[in-house]
Amino acid sequence: MKHPIELLEHYWNFSEFRPQQEEIIEAVLANEDCIALLPTGGGKSICFQIPALIKDGICIVVSPLIALMQDQVINLKEKGIKAMALTSGFTYEDIDRMLDNCIYGNYKFLYLSPERLQQDLVQQRIKQMNVNLIAVDEAHCISQWGHDFRPAYRDIKVLRTLHPNVNVIGLTASATDKVVKDICSQLDCIDPKIFKTSFQRPNLAYLTLDCDDKYFKTVQILKKYSGSSIIYVRNRKATLEISNYLNKLGITSGYYHGGLSTKEKDTQFERWSANKNQVMVATNAFGMGIDKANVQTVIHHNLPESLESYYQEAGRAGRNNDSAYAVILRNASDEMDSKNQFINSLPDPSFLKNLYKRLCNYFQISYGEGVNSVHNFNFKLFCNSYNLPSILTYNGLKILDRTSVISMEERFKNTAFLQIIIGNAALFNYIEKHPKQALIIKVILRSHEGVFDHSTEIFTQTIAKKINLSEEEVIKHLNALNKADIIQFESSKTDAQITFIEPREDDKTIHRISKIVTQQHDLKKTQLKSVFEYVKNDGKCKSQKLLSYFEETNSEPCGICSSCLERSKKSVISESDLKTILTLLKTEPLSSRKLEELSNFNPDKLTTILTSLLEKELIEITERNTYKLKMS
Repeated sequence: MKHPIELLEHYWNFSEFRPQQEEIIEAVLANEDCIALLPTGGGKSICFQIPALIKDGICIVVSPLIALMQDQVINLKEKGIKAMALTSGFTYEDIDRMLDNCIYGNYKFLYLSPERLQQDLVQQRIKQMNVNLIAVDEAHCISQWGHDFRPAYRDIKVLRTLHPNVNVIGLTASATDKVVKDICSQLDCIDPKIFKTSFQRPNLAYLTLDCDDKYFKTVQILKKYSGSSIIYVRNRKATLEISNYLNKLGITSGYYHGGLSTKEKDTQFERWSANKNQVMVATNAFGMGIDKANVQTVIHHNLPESLESYYQEAGRAGRNNDSAYAVILRNASDEMDSKNQFINSLPDPSFLKNLYKRLCNYFQISYGEGVNSVHNFNFKLFCNSYNLPSILTYNGLKILDRTSVISMEERFKNTAFLQIIIGNAALFNYIEKHPKQALIIKVILRSHEGVFDHSTEIFTQTIAKKINLSEEEVIKHLNALNKADIIQFESSKTDAQITFIEPREDDKTIHRISKIVTQQHDLKKTQLKSVFEYVKNDGKCKSQKLLSYFEETNSEPCGICSSCLERSKKSVISESDLKTILTLLKTEPLSSRKLEELSNFNPDKLTTILTSLLEKELIEITERNTYKLKMS
């Protein structure tokens, strides 16, 4: 049997483990049930991948995140390790064949969602597999007290029934003691070994900055700390607006959100990863699977929805152990904005009933039917069709997804349907005179049967690749053919794919999840209250506040957060500081913003200095609200 360090060196090119990794791996190899709480970037996947490679058989990995599953499978395949993920979009025949490969094809890892695990076919085939380990990623999702509870996670324990002698490892980056106990109970762990590293990040300065102009403050921060950065914002529109704003000022920036196509996401990510862009402006869709060690700053333009999510997002800075900064920019309206976004925009069971009925009607699903049916989805068109409020509707769809009524995968896609409406002779007579359109038509004829007989779905992206044109050019030519009455062509953009997991049962479906929905709404209120308490500038160390939330109560003040710095700066204002401001005012009156920019003093320290100078009657305020030297 190979030693874990040999595999670490061979596959990952590391010569030593990170804290706790080796102890966790040894416990897993000893067939112990384990719960591993490792911080973001702490190397959780290695903790189950190495023992699974050492043991005979296949490891079943349950994860709620399609993107993360695909990312890990790609990384394993690049190392020459056989792995597959049962994500959405596969037919019954595909799944049947893939599961057979897991049984007979020497695969080491099978990734699947908890919803996929509920299928009879999947359970039957897993029972036939030589399973060596059950790994549950994002294990906090199993707890009703966790920050992203998914009821389908409660059914993971079926794996323990299928393979009662196989041990389990649950992994998460952030969980309270209450959540950890719930994870152990729900996974039916026997005397589990709990591995928990401290949540403390001594190189990461947590800063909460009060400011009226967040754009101005962002530029200041990015110029002061010119390393790789992430800016988290509330919505898709803001990602583009802030990215464009920064680019105009010469700060290279890209943007990322769930509505981008896979190609666009990859392009933006690659530019940022290669340090061609200093900044990535993103919604919280940007996060899982990021392994960039040199991120210097993470800036939150809006308050996070929970301290669990904030800890994970902020923790993407400083993984190389260099000094790093996690900044929340706040102003007077933030608390109300957060309540509107995270609390007031939560749909109640009554709205969910209406939404679910509308969704079934939209896709013409009859009562008792629709299970496993897959549909391309245009969110804006759906909302407009039924005059539904977009935020409530989006949150409602996310709840239906989380509670396993539907599966919603957000992704951009062009859908197109085509039928040739003239005869063979007339068609070839036309395309002889139009060579580019001829190429498109020939590809369609070779790839799609029945286009003369009925409207057929075609794949414009595939056609574009075959003839070396952009997808936009292909659609342009097909529209021209449609206008010339050669074909009937309809295309639309979709931004999601929806799969119905259970048959339509209207009120009965929503009644089943209503108690969970209400309980989760109450939990969100509690979590948001904790965020409000955290961002208050009340003199308490930010790091200690965060650690206290995760039940670490014996920490010392960090000395580098905004609260600690403010305490030290307020007590020390030197003659040199006063002289700096007086020198700047010698030439002309200046605003507080200009003084802040020229002096590099933080706003609170500058205010203290200006107050002192006013009290000493060395400066005065003009009618234009600027500061000038007082004439003696």
